[in-house]
Amino acid sequence: MWRPVLLICVVAVVIVLSYVFGIGERLAALRDWIHSLGALGPIVFILIYVGATVAALPGLAITIAAGAIFGSVVGVIVVSIGSTIGASLAFLIARYFARNATEKWLSSRQTFKKIDNLSQKHGAIIVAIVRLVPLFPFNLVNYGFGLTNVRFWTYVLWSWLCMLPGTILYVVGTDAVIQAIVGKKVPWTLVGIVIGTGILLVVLVRFARRRLHEERKSETNEDARVRLRR
Repeated sequence: MWRPVLLICVVAVVIVLSYVFGIGERLAALRDWIHSLGALGPIVFILIYVGATVAALPGLAITIAAGAIFGSVVGVIVVSIGSTIGASLAFLIARYFARNATEKWLSSRQTFKKIDNLSQKHGAIIVAIVRLVPLFPFNLVNYGFGLTNVRFWTYVLWSWLCMLPGTILYVVGTDAVIQAIVGKKVPWTLVGIVIGTGILLVVLVRFARRRLHEERKSETNEDARVRLRR
């Protein structure tokens, strides 16, 4: 449940900084500029998000900005599209420009081989766990997966699916806070969505970990049976 707590802390910091450095005025200017673009506004924001992801810039601030600029529905859509495209491009860059060199350099390291083999056998579950429980920075993971044997479309699909709950949590949470401040009343529907998403994240993480454990246990038993036959 650390994500809801982190969201509250981040939003609190953003509010304080907005008063100290005038971030609120700059965000308002960015919102006005995006809105002035009309139908091109969301597209431009997606391109900004993609560029920031490929450049390995922090995406959390942009995600929060999406909630402030577009609201919950459009904000979730633009962040989901931008983060998925950016993550996919970073994956391809790492795979086709750094995979061979890195593989040669790490070929003698058993840890890399284990991770590489694990991602090949359990690509979907590994991507899901890493996305749901980001132990490593988002942008580092994007390039890191490109150095493994996980299939590209497996990576894209499960990255999109498993980044979506976090996207909803941050974007809707930001929208809820802004509506509460501006409207001076709690938007209970948005709060309910945030709480429900947080609970869903916990359930998904436990399920993914249990599934990985079961598959690895099954493989271990199968290997043991093969050795006995020999």
